Amino acid sequence: MNTTLSVIVGLIWGGLFGLIGALITKKMAAGDQKAISSLSLIRTLIDAAALAAVYFTRNLLPLQFGATLISTAVSLTLIGTVAAFRTAAKMK
Repeated sequence: MNTTLSVIVGLIWGGLFGLIGALITKKMAAGDQKAISSLSLIRTLIDAAALAAVYFTRNLLPLQFGATLISTAVSLTLIGTVAAFRTAAKMK
């Protein structure tokens, strides 16, 4: 039960940060080329913040650290990939 809860929390946490990154991507894609080139750095910082939050709360929450961290990373990756494909499709 604890592993399942850890995975669900990780997916939700990663999903929230992934959606924040997707919204920033959407706003910056409408900008100039310089803004688009800095998008990679901003997305990396958002992903690092999400994973750092999981790391620093590992002793505060009664969740399995590994399962939460992996599911957060999976959620960030999936949402980031979907957002990138949607943004690229709109730019064509």
